[in-house]
Amino acid sequence: MKIHHVACLEDNYAYLIIDESTKEAAAVDPVEPEKVLKAAQEHGVDIKLVLTTHHHWDHAGGNEKIKQLVPGIKVYGGSIDNVKGCTDKVDNGDKISLGADVHILSLHTPCHTKGHISYYVTNKEGDDPAVFTGDTLFIAGCGKFFEGTAEQMHQSLCVTLGSLPKPTRVYCGHEYTVKNLQFALTVEPDNEKIKQKLSWAQKQREADLPTVPSTIEEEMETNPFMRADLPELQERVGCKTAVEALREIRQRKDTWRG
Repeated sequence: MKIHHVACLEDNYAYLIIDESTKEAAAVDPVEPEKVLKAAQEHGVDIKLVLTTHHHWDHAGGNEKIKQLVPGIKVYGGSIDNVKGCTDKVDNGDKISLGADVHILSLHTPCHTKGHISYYVTNKEGDDPAVFTGDTLFIAGCGKFFEGTAEQMHQSLCVTLGSLPKPTRVYCGHEYTVKNLQFALTVEPDNEKIKQKLSWAQKQREADLPTVPSTIEEEMETNPFMRADLPELQERVGCKTAVEALREIRQRKDTWRG
């Protein structure tokens, strides 16, 4: 299993997930279909399906076009998310196969949108798994609560995604990492792991390289939203529960002008 980034628009990422034995690929959020198809051509693979994380135009906006360019392609999206161009609706726990060896599990991770799906991807070769989190989980951040509540985001981040194996690679929908880590330091100024990762992320961006992927383990060490279960973090933001802390940190982030 190989995964390739395709930078789109201003700061979005689409991805190619490749089953190496069959050279079949899935495209995640191919908002610029021509760019994604060119990348597939360069890697010598055929795109067989699209995985859409949520209905926002900068993720689902290329679906109709890619259906024109690749006749018969399947487009997966959350059953209650009204995804443009969707041919196959998925719910939590639904499984999709890619090629001979790649298995995709749909995880309902609502809040940013009510039908948001994250896709958990494994293969038979025993590579570290990967999860494509759209705009639910960012590196060191999370999406705005456009269609949901702090309770839902807590469930999506700390329960659903937080229970994945720690080495799981995290591929998110946007390159927001540097700003997210700068904000994370305002919540936990003494967190050495955040300082180290910020320094690394700044070097990556200066070299025009992505900061994605992270891992679930790294997020548990550096992402304030995934650390909301920790009593010391709750105390630092003046809250008594994980959900309250998550809500408070999100409100701070919404008004932060770092």
